Amino acid sequence: MAYSTDGRKRVLDFIHKGGRKAAAEHTFGISRRTIYNWLAAEDPFASEKPGPKSPRLMDYEALRQHVADFPDSTLAERARHFGVSTNSIFYVLSKLGITRKKRPRLTKSSVP
Repeated sequence: MAYSTDGRKRVLDFIHKGGRKAAAEHTFGISRRTIYNWLAAEDPFASEKPGPKSPRLMDYEALRQHVADFPDSTLAERARHFGVSTNSIFYVLSKLGITRKKRPRLTKSSVP
């Protein structure tokens, strides 16, 4: 839950004026861990959005070469190799037009 900068300022002012962290916890209804995080932060009024900090870029040609070199590797093995999630590998492979390896289907006419 994100707290307003006004609320953060009131809590930090309370503590800097000599108030106890436990009293601030009960008075303002926030956790003590949150108070400690705000006190330790360089800028306690900046709120960060959750999630990745920057986009992950994958080298498509390196993945294409990896598929050529290791055709039997699974998505999980490729993901570990490139340090990304299996969903990322699946997405890039689909963009490259590379589908999973399919077995040839045996028909009655192909069986001797």
